[in-house]
Formats: sequence, structure tokens, C-alpha cells
Amino acid sequence: MTTETVTPAAVRPPLSPTAARHLATVERIAYGTAGLATAIGPSTDLWQLHAAALGTGAGVLCRLWTRARSREEGWGAALLTASYKALPVLGLSTAYGVSLAIPGTTWWEVAAAVAVALGSAAAVPLTRSRGLRRAAENVPEVLAAQQPPQADEDDYGPGYAGDLARHWAAAPATGTTRLAHVRQYRPDAPDFEAVILAQPGEAVPGSLDERAVAAVFDVPVGAVRLAPVPGHGPGRIAVQVAPAEHLARQDQGAPADQLTALWEARVSSPKGIAPGVELVGHRFDADRIVLRVEAPDTELLHLPRLPLARALGLEDPELLMVETDGMAQGVVTIYAEHPLMTVREATPDDLLMDSSGRIAIGLRHDGRPARWPLYDPELGALTDLLVGAPGSGKSVTFLTLIAAERINGVVSVVADAQDGMSLPEAEGRVFHFGAGQAEAAATLAAFSAVASYRQEVSAANGWGSFVLGKPWRLAILSMDEINRMIAEDCGLPKPFRSWVAGMLGAGQITWRKVGMGVRIAGQSIHLEDLGDSEKIRANAKQGTTWLGRVNSSMTRSMAADMTTGTVEITPIRKFFGVSGSAELEAAWSGEEAPTGPTTAGTAWMIQSGQPYLSRVWRAVKRDRTYPGLIALLESAPLVDFSPAEADVFRAAYDEALTLALALLDGWDGKGEMPTSAGTESAVTAAAPSRVPTPLAPARSLRDDVLDALAAGPLRTREIRKAVGVGTEDGPASGSVDNALQALQDAGLVARVGHGVWARTEPAATPADPS
Repeated sequence: MTTETVTPAAVRPPLSPTAARHLATVERIAYGTAGLATAIGPSTDLWQLHAAALGTGAGVLCRLWTRARSREEGWGAALLTASYKALPVLGLSTAYGVSLAIPGTTWWEVAAAVAVALGSAAAVPLTRSRGLRRAAENVPEVLAAQQPPQADEDDYGPGYAGDLARHWAAAPATGTTRLAHVRQYRPDAPDFEAVILAQPGEAVPGSLDERAVAAVFDVPVGAVRLAPVPGHGPGRIAVQVAPAEHLARQDQGAPADQLTALWEARVSSPKGIAPGVELVGHRFDADRIVLRVEAPDTELLHLPRLPLARALGLEDPELLMVETDGMAQGVVTIYAEHPLMTVREATPDDLLMDSSGRIAIGLRHDGRPARWPLYDPELGALTDLLVGAPGSGKSVTFLTLIAAERINGVVSVVADAQDGMSLPEAEGRVFHFGAGQAEAAATLAAFSAVASYRQEVSAANGWGSFVLGKPWRLAILSMDEINRMIAEDCGLPKPFRSWVAGMLGAGQITWRKVGMGVRIAGQSIHLEDLGDSEKIRANAKQGTTWLGRVNSSMTRSMAADMTTGTVEITPIRKFFGVSGSAELEAAWSGEEAPTGPTTAGTAWMIQSGQPYLSRVWRAVKRDRTYPGLIALLESAPLVDFSPAEADVFRAAYDEALTLALALLDGWDGKGEMPTSAGTESAVTAAAPSRVPTPLAPARSLRDDVLDALAAGPLRTREIRKAVGVGTEDGPASGSVDNALQALQDAGLVARVGHGVWARTEPAATPADPS
């Protein structure tokens, strides 16, 4: 059979498109008129209209019955066409008869007539039945046209589709089926889709599965997909043959497979750097690879950053970041280049507090805002620690925080032990600025006096916690270069250092409850120098520790003090992009090592024991100051204490400055002060004051442990109870264990039994030269 058996004219309706549209318009007008007559006619007395409507319906029904009883060739298709044409007349006639039989006129009678008329107008059965009838008459010819062609090669059609059809017909495995409706996706790729057609009345053989089709076209089995054709039976099967797409999927999956294999071989294997840690998910982005990992059951996740970078083949460990939930889950991010190399300047909107008291101090390594809490709605004021070498960005971070305080209505009190050189932008733009060692100590004492005043008022009113603005504003003391005042090697007299450290330690007990926070910064801070280091450590874990570029030993010390230990904190380099491999290549070639952009402002942010890498908003220095930060400071009104608090602060500052100068002048804190200090009265004989006196030396947890063991050997749990573990401001159990180990290393205590400790005779120590 040739293609001339079924010509296009044989299946076209006899009406031209224009004639069909005109006839459909006339037919719709007729249905509308009939529907109007059906809605109105039954309520009239025109018997002629009644007879015509009912007679027309009866005649059409009789004709339909006659057609149904006939058994001529093609009677089924003819019956369907006749029924399709009769529905409008029968519907309108029936609605007319029912309305005529029921007295009166109800709404549904009109609605039924309108509904039948609208449906008939939309279907236009008289016009469309011409095409339906013609197509029904040609059903045998159409079925014959679906037989597999037996003609010459030209009958398969031209081009790529014809070639595929010829190839399909020539394959023995395809049998009597043929390939139809071929559609090539792109001219430059062999991928196509088509329909496999069986002979009329037969199903596509089950042997024509993906494997058989792949063999016909010589493509991988994964490149073939089969699916039923919606609305048709098993005689039609849709097929897709896409070798190019299959190859692209393989190429895309190759990096993931290689990454999984690398992780299993070097990380999670028994000989890997983290045995048992599974790679449970991954994501490939344009500039990073993000991995989701999980520790084995009953184990905590620990991923050492440097060994992990080495295992994954990274030359620069700074391009690898690790974050964990402190338990078993973790996210490892590998960057193409350092994500914190460029950051923008801060805006006032960045520094507005959210409902949790946090501001956006900068950016995290993954592009999210780095949040810094100025206070906690549940805990009150906080204790923050900032540590960084010169040029690490510590001063910019400090000034950004102070600007945020002024924008949010927080009272800023600043003390700079370096004679105001560290934070010159803050002078005159905060409530009080103490420049110098004596002035910084007096500022601390005055701030403590305001806290004592607030505590007295709170106790009198029965307040047990701080509520922002009710009645007091949040106040934060920022102390920069604190190591110049309390470090043993700072060269200052011990009574002065003990006084300052004692005030800091004592403030950790009640300051937060009255809305008085403290922010301590220095080039190197050892918590043992800060008076009651256990309380400062505990409170700083509630706040924020900012660990900028420092030496490696300080990094390890602060990490051990402030983190949970699940993430390794590594030192921050001075320049971006200068890896150890670059330094090594420079040493090998004898050339200078390259330099990159400075890392100033980059720091490990430690909050709730969890560290992450961040960078503070950029600040540009001009004429030795930061005009952008000055603009932020001056973008909001200056914030003051209440008049009563301001009076307490000023009076206490004047008195404390006298004490500070006397202690720096060599006074030991007992008896009369030197006349050079400006007064001849003794501190203990002074008028009632809230200024802390320097008479009580600062104590540490080690002293408390030694005192507890003075009565005799004790078990570990008894020592913990004696030093206050479990109380509100007491130390943690782990801190007591660390203190015992340190005392044992120093030879001051010894283990005399299982879990039993006793004091030993301490070795003689040289007297303090101060």
C-alpha cells in the first residue's frame, strides 16, 4: 500500500474553514432564539408555538429511533453522529414540555432553557457533525494507513526522522511494529522521541524493552526510556532515545562520585582522619562545594580542619570551613577562593537590634550576616571578649559595636588604657571616655558604682532581672588594651592590677542582672589574669568571643577556654591567598613570597561554644581616622545615664581616680595614701562610697580548690560541691577538673586514691617584686 491510499482530502471535512465559521455563527443564533422561545413560550397562550415545540422534539426522537434500529454498514458511527445532532432539539423540547405541564413559572424552568441553549451554542453539533460523519466514514481507510509500510525507502520520509524509521524497520527485533511521530530535540544532537506503533488490534511486544531498543540504535541502556502514551492502550508505546543527555548526566555525576570515593578512602575509612564519619549529602554551587556529614552513633563529631584539608587535597586550608551542631551533625564548605576577601561598609540598618538583641556586625564565611548580641532578653547584659594583634581589625570591630550602641539607645562607656590612641573616634561621642591607665581604672570603678546603685534600687523594689528601658537603659563598658592594666608583665604595681581584676571579677556576679555589660579587649588575654576567671569564662560563653589574628598558642588557649572542642580553630594569616604552599614555593625558588589583601577584621566568632569564621564590616581610614565610623556614631543622638546615675558615676569617678593614682604611685592599699595622690585621708575612713576598695585580693578557682583541701583529702565530687559547682554563679565541673590537673602539674596537689585529692607542701616561690 502506498501513501496515495489515504489522501489528505479524504480525511478533511467537506466544509471550508470560512464556510464552517459562518455556519457555526448562524447555528448559534438559532440556538439562542430557540432558548429564548423555550424560556418564554410555556407562559403564553399560543397553542401553535406549543405544538411546534413539542412536535419538533417528537419528530427528532422518532428519527433517532429509526437510526438506532438500522444495521447498515457504519451504523454505529452514524448513530453517534445523529445523537450528537439531536441533543439540542431534544433538550429544548423536553424543557419546553416540562415547563408547559407545570403551572406557573419557576426559576429553574428559565435556567434549564438557558443552560441547554448555551451548551448547544458552544457545541454547534450541526456544523461539527459534518466533519465527524466524514471522518467516521473513513475509519477503515485510516486504520489501513496505520499498517507498516511495505513500499520503497522514500515512503519513510526525508531527513533524520526517515533514517530512524528505516533503521527501525530493518531491525529484526522490531517485528511488525513501526516508528512514528519522530521528533529530534536539537539538530546538533542525536536525541529524539517517537511512538512505537503495533499493528491494529495488537500490543507492542514485551520483548521491545529498554535493552532491545538500545540494541537497535546502539546506545547505552540508560539512554532509553519507555512509557505508555496517555489516552491509548498497549498498541502505542512512547520511546525516548537520548545518548547525548545520558552522557551529560554521567559527566555531571562524575565529580560527585569522585568526591564520595575520596571521602570514603581518606576520611571515613578505618585509616582515615575521621573514621566512621559519613558523607550524607552534598551540593555543588558556582563558587563552593557544600558537604553534609554525620558522626557514627554514640560518637561526637570531630573534624580537625588541617588534616581534613590535607585529606581532601586542598593546598590552602583557609578555603575549607567546618561548622557543627556540637553533637553529631556538621557542614563542610570548600571554596574556590576565600569568601571574606571583600566586604562592604556598614549601614545604620545593619546595626539595628532585632528582637533578640542582635546586630549584624559583618558577614559569615557563607554570606549570612554575622550576628552579635548587645544583650539577651532572658539573661540581660552580656560579657564579651575581643582578642587580636595590632592590625587585626580589633579597633574597627570595637568602634562598630560602639556605633551600634548609640544607634540603639545604649549608654556607651569607653576606657582606653593606651591614652586614647586605640579608639580616638569614640572620644566626645560616648557618655564617658577614659583615656589612660588610671582613667580607665577609674572608669571601671565608676561603672561598678552605677551597677551598685542599680542593685540597691532593684533590691528595694523586688526586681530580680533586667528589662530593657524599665526603668534603665542598657549600659555597656568597653575596655580596650586591658592587658596593659592587668597582665603580670605590664609593669604596673600588683595592688593596682589586683584592684582592676577584682572589679572585673566582681562585676560578673550582678552586672548582667541590672543591665550593665562589659566588653574587654586586648592583644592577648589570659583569663587567669581577669580576677575570677571562671565567672568571666562562664559569662563570656553567653556573650561573644571575637578571636582575631593572634599567635597560634593564644589561638589554642582561647579555643580550649571558650569552645566545645568539636571544631578546630586555626590561626588567621595576615594576608588572604598566601597559603603555606605559596610560602614553600617561594622558599624553594628563592623568591619573595606573594602578598594578598589584608585579613584585617577577619576573626573567629565564638558564641555558645560554637566557632565560625567571620569578618567585620569594612572601614576605610583617612587622615588617621575612620570617617565612615564617625558618621555612624553621629547618626543618632548621644545616649546618657539618667540624672541620678550620672551623679553617681561622676562622684565615683573622681574618687576612684584618686585611688588609681595612689595605687600607681606605689600605695599598697593599706593605711594612709601618699600626699602626691591629692588627699591625706585613708580609703577606709572615707565617706560611704560605692567605689570598690583595693583591699580584698582577687581570688581564682585554684585558690578555692586549695582552701577546700586544707581540711584534708577530698573526693572530686566533694571538691566540686565545696567550690560551688551547681550554684548560679559557680564554676563548671570541667573547670574544677582542669584546675585540679593544673595544681597537680604545679606540684600543689596529688592524687592519693581513686578520685581522692590532697594538698602537698608547695615549693617556695620568690616574693613579688611589686
